[in-house]
Parts: sequence; structure tokens; C-alpha cells
Amino acid sequence: MQPETSTPRQRILEAAARMLAEQGRHALTTRAVATAAGTHAPTIYRQFGDMRGLLDAVASHGFDAYLAGNVARDRHDDPVDDLRSSWDAHVRFGLTHPALYALMFGDPGTTIASTAADRAADILTELIARIAAAGRLRVSEEHANAMIRAAGMGVVFQLLATPAEQRSPALSHAMREAVLAAVAVDAAERVAPEPARDPVVTHAVALRSLLRGTDGPPAAARLTGSEAGLLREWLDRLAG
Repeated sequence: MQPETSTPRQRILEAAARMLAEQGRHALTTRAVATAAGTHAPTIYRQFGDMRGLLDAVASHGFDAYLAGNVARDRHDDPVDDLRSSWDAHVRFGLTHPALYALMFGDPGTTIASTAADRAADILTELIARIAAAGRLRVSEEHANAMIRAAGMGVVFQLLATPAEQRSPALSHAMREAVLAAVAVDAAERVAPEPARDPVVTHAVALRSLLRGTDGPPAAARLTGSEAGLLREWLDRLAG
């Protein structure tokens, strides 16, 4: 029985999330969700606009619950280790909530669940920016972001397509380390000479990341708008 204090919106979200987990996305029709929530279809339209709005809200609701219960943690001193932990959390999320994960990431040609997917992308962008600011990126932030997203989602969907008893955690670990080696400099690697790594690119990526901060470093205030724009253009070219 639903608590008396729950709102129609809460009841609809909880019913839709439960149906998504138990029956899959195909079960989420306006009439079925309204019945499960003990309300009427017009209430769904008033609260969410249409089914697309409901799906977006369901994905955000599920992702928020996951973040609150599973991903809250202290940062590591090493930003690359933070990215490792985030990768592992991403894979666990996908395997634990396959229907929700597919709703968020399964159809890149639609805007459904864009809010939750965008929030996940923001988390990755922040992690990569920390690595860039530490001078630890081998490639541009954009390139690192695209590689990690493609590899991470590919691993999750490959594992989901594999029978549970045949899934190997080694696949995620191997892919994670291969991608990190391609985009970032590990802590142990920093103590050894790296003749193949261009220090100009590394420092250009780091400086560009620092300039993208909300206010930028104090030294950046000495530049005019046109000077700052020109500097960013040069750094983009070097980092690319």
C-alpha cells in the first residue's frame, strides 16, 4: 500500500521504476503505469507531459537513487584512480540495473532519458578535467571522454548480452586498463622517462583545463576577452 504522504508524482515514478525493472520498457504504457500507481492517465500527462517525459523522469529517479546509495565516496588522491573507481561503478550500475541502463544509453538516436545520461556524462567530464589539470592526460579532454564513454558502454552491453554465468569480470578490467593507458599517465609511469610522450601536448591540455574553470586562475584575469580567446584557440590546436 502506498503511504498516504506520497504524492501522485512519487507514486507514478515508483510504479514506473518497478515495472521497468520487473517487466522491461515495453511494459511502460500510460494506462499500465496509471493503474499500477493507483491513478489515471490524465494525471501522468499533467505531471510529465507525455510518455517521453515520464521515461526521462524515471531514468533520473533511478540514477539519483543509485548515486545516493552506491557511488557516494571520498575522492582518491590520484585522479586516475578516481576514474578507475568510476568505471567500475558504471559497469556495476549497468549490470545491476539493465533496463534502466538501456533506457539511459541504449538508443543514442533519441532524447529519452537525456537528463540522466547527461548527468552521468557530467560526472565523467569532471573526472577527466581533474586528470587534465594534473597534467596527466595524453590526449585532449574531448578525445578522452569519447574513448571512455564508448569503451565503458560497449563493455556493459557486451556483458549484458552474455549469459550471466559466462560473464567474466576480466573483460571490464582489461578494457578499463587499456583505455586508461591510452588516455592517461598512471602514477607509477610518471617516475619513468617517457620519450614517446609529447610534453607540449600534456601541458597544453592541463592549461586549457585550468582556463575552463568557473572563474579561471588569477593570472587569467590579466587577459582581455580577445586574448583569452586566442590563447584557447592555440591550446586547442596544440592539445589536438
